[in-house]
Amino acid sequence: MTVKPQWLRVKAPQWERVGNVKEILRDLSLNTVCEEASCPNIGECFNAGTATFLIMGPACTRACPYCDIDFEKKPQPLDPTEPERLAQAVQRLKLNHVVITSVNRDDLPDGGASAFVECIQAVRSTMPDTTIEVLIPDLCGNWQALEIILAARPDVLNHNTETVKRLYRKVRPQAKYDRTLELLQRSRQLAPGVYTKSGIMVGLGETDSEIREAMQDLRAVGCDILTVGQYLQPTQKHLNVENFVPPEQFDAWREFGESLGFLQVVASPLTRSSYHAEQVRELMKLYPR
Repeated sequence: MTVKPQWLRVKAPQWERVGNVKEILRDLSLNTVCEEASCPNIGECFNAGTATFLIMGPACTRACPYCDIDFEKKPQPLDPTEPERLAQAVQRLKLNHVVITSVNRDDLPDGGASAFVECIQAVRSTMPDTTIEVLIPDLCGNWQALEIILAARPDVLNHNTETVKRLYRKVRPQAKYDRTLELLQRSRQLAPGVYTKSGIMVGLGETDSEIREAMQDLRAVGCDILTVGQYLQPTQKHLNVENFVPPEQFDAWREFGESLGFLQVVASPLTRSSYHAEQVRELMKLYPR
């Protein structure tokens, strides 16, 4: 694995706080994408008392070569107690903003849409002032399932683009670039009051012009919020890092994104889709719907 540059080094977290978050997650038998996907920001986020909950997992039905989530285990039946346990965690962690994501569950008729709805409802019932962001898979293009999720009115509908169109077959072999754009466009049309969001990884061999084209495509379908971060190779079995992008390039992409009209662009080497996601609460005050 390539040696990381200095700008990708993270500070050691305060493990007392991290341990408290982990204890709550273990006590309630919950998974987080922070742990399952080996996120580099896990220390900072856990230290701040935040986590991105991974429902219906941790086994995924897809084998994306960039992702560290397990795809070799057989997916298990949905646990009807998971939404309530998740809501309890949100309450115990005193979260103002919660991100709920999932593995791909292509084995389920609705791709897991009903599970997202039950989690949204459980959190709303327990913590009515907490804003809710759902980071969903592409649902295999099942737009009725998308409608089911949007009908529960999450505050933010997030679906990651991940990479540029040319690299989709290499990076996301079971996904489609145009389907991702269509999901975001339909979300905006079906639920204009829900903020839409997407994320892109860099360092996989894309060009600057391809990144800018992807950003333009996302803005053209009404995407409100964009995150751009450096891809990091989880293990030797995963895709190689083709290049480490310097911080000033992320600054240039942020400025370009803002010029396109995104309400917010979070771009830095360590940015991930849910990094500082709670900032959307301030965004909602500035741009109410």
